[in-house]
Amino acid sequence: MIELQHIVKQFGDNVVLKDVSVVFAEGTVTALVGPSGGGKSTLLRCINLLEIPTSGRVQIGTEAIDFQPGAKIGWASIQKLRRQTGMVFQNFQLFPHRTAIDNVAEGLLTVLKWPRERARQRAMELLEKVGLAHKADAWPATLSGGQQQRVAIARALAPSPRVLLCDEPTSALDPELSGEVVEVLAQLAREGTTMVIATHDLRLASTIADEAIFLEAGVVVEKGSDLFSMPQRERTKRFIATLTQAPAEQAGSGI
Repeated sequence: MIELQHIVKQFGDNVVLKDVSVVFAEGTVTALVGPSGGGKSTLLRCINLLEIPTSGRVQIGTEAIDFQPGAKIGWASIQKLRRQTGMVFQNFQLFPHRTAIDNVAEGLLTVLKWPRERARQRAMELLEKVGLAHKADAWPATLSGGQQQRVAIARALAPSPRVLLCDEPTSALDPELSGEVVEVLAQLAREGTTMVIATHDLRLASTIADEAIFLEAGVVVEKGSDLFSMPQRERTKRFIATLTQAPAEQAGSGI
């Protein structure tokens, strides 16, 4: 279980998250949705402490950290919690000078100190899972955006994290390539991988999420398993309408 209690995050005088409390159950997929600047990516990054909350509590499994304004958190405590998470970024962030298999194996070798042969075997298993075993020796520059993101997903899964965090995993891709990534994430969801995904992609969110959380101005406006089909709040209805209209408008304009 992943639980965030009373999370506040400030950047100077700007309060980005305002007393947010949410629980993510093991084996479920949660989509964080909302307008740009609403706080969804910041909330996602607070889970693995890429952003340190100003105050509140973060718990993953049995590990928990309490935050207070001005209080310093030890690096060992941060690492203990962070190592239970895998992170997929918007822009892939693969090492350009390493092949696909070496990108996936890198963390196992340098952080977990696995033997090279074991790390490469694990990396190959994961490349096969995301449909890219035949690209194991390819350089990132020779891969499409969708393929690079699938390598990034394999890399995030390599240490068997308790939760996979995805920050706008399809936003840098055109619709065809994003479909590859949606299918990989959907397969992981079917296998029971715990995921939290910050996204504007309605296809991704509605296809694989068990629950959606709508954030605006740093506040949870609404959450639920039927948020896309039966939103209750007027603000949520307007937001969902903008997402469903966008693909139709693009298709009609020939974009």
